Amino acid sequence: MTKKVAVEDNLSTIKQALERKGYTVVSPKSKESVMACIVMGMDNNLMDIQNTITKAPVIDAAGMTPEQVISRIESLQ
Repeated sequence: MTKKVAVEDNLSTIKQALERKGYTVVSPKSKESVMACIVMGMDNNLMDIQNTITKAPVIDAAGMTPEQVISRIESLQ
């Protein structure tokens, strides 16, 4: 599977960390198939994300460092 992750626009630090690790970062609104969707706050636009990304797990990045988010994504593989 491609290392592609959807990340909310306001999470630039996490986006940069993922890109440094070799991940492709796309918008949650894209119709692309991703391995996970990273959001800030589980109720933040969750329904739109669920409608767009049906099979990818949603990870709430609230209170997590970029390294913790990457670790969580890598544990899904």
